[in-house]
Amino acid sequence: MLALCCALAHAAPEALRGEPRDGMPGAAAWQEWGSGEMTWFGFALYRATLWVAGGRAGMVADDLPAAALALELDYRRDIPREQLVRTSLDEMRRLGADAASLQRWEPELRRVFPDVRAGERIVGVLLPGQGARFYHQDRARGAIGDPEFARRFFAIWLDPASRSPALRAALLKRPGD
Repeated sequence: MLALCCALAHAAPEALRGEPRDGMPGAAAWQEWGSGEMTWFGFALYRATLWVAGGRAGMVADDLPAAALALELDYRRDIPREQLVRTSLDEMRRLGADAASLQRWEPELRRVFPDVRAGERIVGVLLPGQGARFYHQDRARGAIGDPEFARRFFAIWLDPASRSPALRAALLKRPGD
């Protein structure tokens, strides 16, 4: 998780005004749902912001696969692609993904994840029933067309067994609460 933590952070609505929103069926409007800082031994690693599309906000915590959502991650550290891939796979394994699925997803993650530098942003968009689409600096990187992958990937932050319960709580906090 440290590698992923080092990799990911500060959201801005303009990131969802372009391609990510255009790729979401019926996503006329995005609503910021929650955001939080990830720190490791006092070092700020990233800021994550959860966005939901249209009127689906109430489904985020209760029915992750049905929720149209985007997770915006603004990085505070340079992280190589291999570290992002390895940490993502390790976290999905820890949360119950099987070995065969992880083996299938590994080359897909290598394809969609770039090397990132501090100050850069990745947005992952959960496409309900389809998979996930990824953007780096508001440019499309590609999609992984597997709904189970999308569920497992977004669970890294949103599952009750997330490695960072405080960040999960901040992401799932209802607006205005």
